[in-house]
Amino acid sequence: MVATTAQQQKQKQKQKQRQKPQKNEPERAAVFLWEGIDRRGARVKGDLRASSLALARADLRRQGVSPTKVRKKPQPLFGSGKRKITAADISVFSRQLATMMAAGVPLVQSFDIVGRGHDNPSMQELLLTIKGDIESGTSMAAALRKFPLQFDDLVCNLVAAGEQAGVLDVLLDKIATYKEKTESIKGKIKKAMFYPAAVILVAIIVTVVIMLFVIPQFKDLFSSFGADLPAFTLLVIAMSDFLRDYWWLIAAGIAALVYAMIYAFKRSKAFRDAVDRTALRLPVIGPILHKAAVARYARTLSTMFAAGVPLVDALDSVSGATGSVVYANAVSKMRDEVATGQSLQLAMRQANVFPHMVIQMTAIGEESGALDAMLGKAADFYEEQVDNAVDALSSLLEPLIMVVIGGLVGSLVVAMYLPIFKLAAVV
Repeated sequence: MVATTAQQQKQKQKQKQRQKPQKNEPERAAVFLWEGIDRRGARVKGDLRASSLALARADLRRQGVSPTKVRKKPQPLFGSGKRKITAADISVFSRQLATMMAAGVPLVQSFDIVGRGHDNPSMQELLLTIKGDIESGTSMAAALRKFPLQFDDLVCNLVAAGEQAGVLDVLLDKIATYKEKTESIKGKIKKAMFYPAAVILVAIIVTVVIMLFVIPQFKDLFSSFGADLPAFTLLVIAMSDFLRDYWWLIAAGIAALVYAMIYAFKRSKAFRDAVDRTALRLPVIGPILHKAAVARYARTLSTMFAAGVPLVDALDSVSGATGSVVYANAVSKMRDEVATGQSLQLAMRQANVFPHMVIQMTAIGEESGALDAMLGKAADFYEEQVDNAVDALSSLLEPLIMVVIGGLVGSLVVAMYLPIFKLAAVV
């Protein structure tokens, strides 16, 4: 009986714990549309975010509004209406928050203003969640660390340094500038990679369309000639027949290859390293990727060091910000060497991936005590180099697109018209 009573008490306690709301899991806030009358008797309306209808009405009353109608904002018919949080959203948030704090607006109120005014619902929810953590006594850096997908170690370390030094607005402005410059570099790299991909894709589409729909028409025409066809024409017709008969096998093979490469890239570090090293060795794209990685390295380290983050801790964040596995591995080795007392410029020289100019500027910065300024100048130089290289590549590829597509289409046209020319010569 005693054992049975004890078991019943334990079951009751478990049921009570299940019924109690968990403090670590706050209710999900929703957006409410409201209409009401303010203190002057004027009719007003708007929207606000609250955990429940009762809390929304209470919030309106605290603001001096007598609510006449409050309803939950309806969800869109297709999708949730939310967008992915991008680096541009983080950059805009940092710039707006820095401006608010520089104007003397308290941190919690700044989060409320920026969060409610953001046009991305996902970003609104994120910022208001962080605001709630800060209101409960959590530091801003600790609140940001709960969302590592949106706020990386670099941002969190800079915010922590700003909070400790009392210059959070200055550091937030640096974060915004850093994000803008790094996103600009990424955009230029994507632009440089887009043109070769576009040339290959357009050439493949044009070739497949001609092979599937144009060549068979010529084949039917040639069958009535009763004469031997040129070897080049026979080759093109054979390729067309193979594509028409086995297109499903070719499509399945391409899909399987793409899936295998994506799977290997996500799961295999060795494969990622091999792809990264291969990309850096490409004749035209490789130098651009090298310069972009150096620019990101210099910009990130300059920003971190200027904020007062220790060099060893700064190199931890820099290794993940270079955008290249080769440079990330090199920076990780440099961090271990610097931690043992070696100078940064010597560690960079031993890494054997950095240009001589960057190493010399780093050495001058270490000797003069202006390492952040010298790295900033190096970042400016290589960002400009990337910009010029991308513009030059774009100018080079514009005629190259015409040459490649013209060569493919012209070869197929010649192959189809060779029998006609031969017939005309016989006649």
